[in-house]
Amino acid sequence: MTVKKRKKTLSFIDLFAGAGGLSEGFIRAGFKPVAHIEMDKDCCSTLKTRIAYRHLREIRKLSEYVKYLKGEISRDELYGQVPKDLFDTVLNEEINDANINAIFNKVRENKKRLKINKIDLIIGGPPCQVYSNIGRSVIGDNRIKRDKRYYLYQNYGDFIKEFKPRFFVFENVPGILTADKGKLFVDIQEYLTECGYTMKWKMLDASKFGVLQKRKRIIMFGYPIGKHFEYPEFEEIKMNFKISDILYDLPSLKAGESRKWTEYVKEANEYLYQAEIRNGLEVLPQHITRTHNDNDLKIYEKTISTWNIKKVRLKYTDLPKKMQTHKNDKSFLDRFKVVDQNGYSHTMLAHIAKDGHYYIHPDINQVRSISIREAARIQSFPDDYYFEGSRTATFKQIGNAVPLLMAQVIAKEIKKKINSI
Repeated sequence: MTVKKRKKTLSFIDLFAGAGGLSEGFIRAGFKPVAHIEMDKDCCSTLKTRIAYRHLREIRKLSEYVKYLKGEISRDELYGQVPKDLFDTVLNEEINDANINAIFNKVRENKKRLKINKIDLIIGGPPCQVYSNIGRSVIGDNRIKRDKRYYLYQNYGDFIKEFKPRFFVFENVPGILTADKGKLFVDIQEYLTECGYTMKWKMLDASKFGVLQKRKRIIMFGYPIGKHFEYPEFEEIKMNFKISDILYDLPSLKAGESRKWTEYVKEANEYLYQAEIRNGLEVLPQHITRTHNDNDLKIYEKTISTWNIKKVRLKYTDLPKKMQTHKNDKSFLDRFKVVDQNGYSHTMLAHIAKDGHYYIHPDINQVRSISIREAARIQSFPDDYYFEGSRTATFKQIGNAVPLLMAQVIAKEIKKKINSI
């Protein structure tokens, strides 16, 4: 009788983990998290709530998670049903020179507890604000190198030197290519080479991975010098769907109307099933909208009408003078933008946490910016993914996230190739 050799579960550390979009993709692909390291407290709570979800699903007690979504039990009561050591993978720490050794020690403790000899993978990307074109315009190119976030790639490298993974995935915005006139990206590659790794990178678009959003990201793969690795030729996942398929089954809301939880108004369509956005729970959480002042509502109505009828996006300077309340009429003229229901969404940004002007719902009968749940769906998070914190905090988490479906495809490809490295 032949005994089948049990496949080893591949382990990973997620740096600058955020709300866990990248992590969730790798977990879906069968990887095991050793640590999610994140400085934001609300993000860490989101990660812990996701751990609670996975545990309760595994022991077939999702009814308890539903109670939490409905507000019938508290977060402490939810967490109380989960073995405490499962939460130890979430490290609410700021990655910097001062406490990096303390973080290393906690990761080592997790490795020991989980009986993991070697870290297979490090994933993540430093916060992108100082690298993005918008962030640089706010900070100023002359001041960018004085921002401590500029050098966080070195701390990423510190983890690589410490744990010597078999592979790493470094993710960031396209603006990283041109930051500091291109010198930053050269410095990053040189530094990671000094850490003992060879890199290959490409700019990938989330819309090629089943995500209904045009979102370009730099995805760099790293592997030990001397090893061989070819950058995957990802086969495009062609989707004959559009944003209206994401909005299809959601209750209509007016500006400022919020539903901590509600029910679906239609059965799931093909996209919602294929993307696993609706995957069993018949409870829709966090369909929560912003309030808007009267002038913004008039602007929204005008921009929605113009887009839906003429397929023209109004510039700020196209608005009637009485609606123009900002002094800046030279830049960011597309600050009011309707999400295209007949195509893919434009890129979701963390700016959605500040206002909803750039993500206006396309329905003229609703006249509002998109809800938390709609934003999460555009980022391909399933409806059972709950974001902790205030409305502003949840929007920020979603805007900063790596689309889950994109992460999942990347993870599956790495899983196929990692043993050959």
